[in-house]
Amino acid sequence: MANKPLVYFLCTGNSCRSQIADGFLKALGGEKYEVKSAGLEAHGLNPRAVSTMKEAGIDITSHTSDVIDLEVLNHADFVVTLCGHADEHCPVISNKSVVKWHWGFEDPAKATGTEEEITAKFREVRDAIKDRINQFVVTGM
Repeated sequence: MANKPLVYFLCTGNSCRSQIADGFLKALGGEKYEVKSAGLEAHGLNPRAVSTMKEAGIDITSHTSDVIDLEVLNHADFVVTLCGHADEHCPVISNKSVVKWHWGFEDPAKATGTEEEITAKFREVRDAIKDRINQFVVTGM
């Protein structure tokens, strides 16, 4: 497939939720979609996101935390925001044919408590994102 539809995942810092979504879509639907992710800011790759994805068998250690590229944004077929802040502050998209969705997920990086409780929150959010990505790959919605 020469021109695969481009899915652009956006979050505030491109460190956690958008990276998890990026990793899952590349793993589960990479043959159907081109996948990129970015943030309103670049906060660096969250080490817990990396380790939680590794548990799921997906290596995102080579991912980079990037700021939204307006060129990519305006050429995307799908723009998916993963947090309310990114949804509210996403730059204007000039591509009128883009499909824009908001898939809101709790920010596991804000989890508090014991190490076990924080890890459990990361797993919960990771699994919720995986379920949503699976739905997208199967239905296109």
